[in-house]
Amino acid sequence: MADLGIDALVREFNQRRPRGLARAISWAESGRGAELIRRLYNRTGRAITIGLTGPPGVGKSTLSSAIVRKARSLGKTVGVISVDPSSPFSHGALLGDRIRLTEHFVDPDVFIRSMASRGHLGGLAGASADAALLMDAFGLDVILIETVGVGQSEIEIAELAQTTLVALQPGSGDSIQVLKAGIMEIADIFVVNKADHPMANQMRREIRGMMEMLQFTGWVPELVMTQALSGEGIDDLWRAIESHVAYLHETGEIETKRREAFTHQVRQLALGRIQKRLQHELQHARTDVDPYAAAGILLAHFNMGDDEEGGDDGDQAARPRAVVKGLT
Repeated sequence: MADLGIDALVREFNQRRPRGLARAISWAESGRGAELIRRLYNRTGRAITIGLTGPPGVGKSTLSSAIVRKARSLGKTVGVISVDPSSPFSHGALLGDRIRLTEHFVDPDVFIRSMASRGHLGGLAGASADAALLMDAFGLDVILIETVGVGQSEIEIAELAQTTLVALQPGSGDSIQVLKAGIMEIADIFVVNKADHPMANQMRREIRGMMEMLQFTGWVPELVMTQALSGEGIDDLWRAIESHVAYLHETGEIETKRREAFTHQVRQLALGRIQKRLQHELQHARTDVDPYAAAGILLAHFNMGDDEEGGDDGDQAARPRAVVKGLT
């Protein structure tokens, strides 16, 4: 792909050509997204953003395809961000979930992008938030983000998406353990896929039972049974998504969701820069001191003390904190 300048890239993007969106996401993935997002950010905030997570083998890609099919039947344009685990050698997407979305390839109103997680915690690719913003700015109605998997480190999808679907499979043996791992709190909608399984109803009862143990102050997660391969239950799932989106707008919680997504991206960008700086500093870190002292020395470069118990002395703790200006 020829390297376009930022002005040419924005012109192509503004012409609403899929190639322009694809190149914009590639630009962001390569670490050059700052100016691009700055120019397009005021167009964002209109799309419905849906996160889909669940254990491997639950049928997330099949569910994604079914959701896209339903959205298209309603005349909505759709963007799909399918995050795959990375190859340890090439760092590229390992599974290539676009293969399971082949029925939508020829649809000009569906844009599908596979992204490699590249070791990024939380089940997301590092550039997922940029890709979602660019799809939103492009004018797509629905953005579906499918994560690598589910577990205690994969719950950040709830910060990025407005509506989070947690897909579970009956009889998998680890589904209830997943629920115990803190996933109950992130689900806006539980999806028990492969509803024709003999243990599907038992799983539904177990989820209901665990939900009764929690206290919900606002939205109470819905539970939908689906058979994604046949399309059974997809209409019910879409109604649940619409119900949750309506709730967010009626209560004003949509602004909280948008703030969470904004905070998520700012934090990830800031942490990425700090980690890069730390990695550089660690190459020259002193080894004649203990690890706590070495950490204190590194933090001093960021004008940050260390208030962890026993982590530093009084002089270091007295150093001024870095102040984030312009965000408040």
